[in-house]
Amino acid sequence: MAAIHELGKRGEELAAQYLKEKGYKILETNWRFGRNELDLIAEDGDTLVVAEVKTRHSNVFGDPEMAVTREKQRTIIRSANSYVRWKRRNIEVRFDVVSILIQGEEVSINHIPDAFYPMVR
Repeated sequence: MAAIHELGKRGEELAAQYLKEKGYKILETNWRFGRNELDLIAEDGDTLVVAEVKTRHSNVFGDPEMAVTREKQRTIIRSANSYVRWKRRNIEVRFDVVSILIQGEEVSINHIPDAFYPMVR
């Protein structure tokens, strides 16, 4: 279990560095809301970006981003709403996924802006 935690932590660090290099301003890492957590919260210009990071050693069972299920998206959206209320921000929010594959020394990063949207009821 510790190895999985370390893989996730490394992936989040790689994702944060990647986004910084793309000009994003990282505001929060591992922001917690109750039992839920937002991996990265950043600003991209006038947009608040909530980025879910998925890291794997292999894509044998699918690419890492496939693990961001609709239920996981709902949890992220609820947590992001809480963050915006807590910070009293009136800002557009975008949901990205950063998919990282680490195979030995080789690292590939797939950043998916606007990976999902809140459902309108």
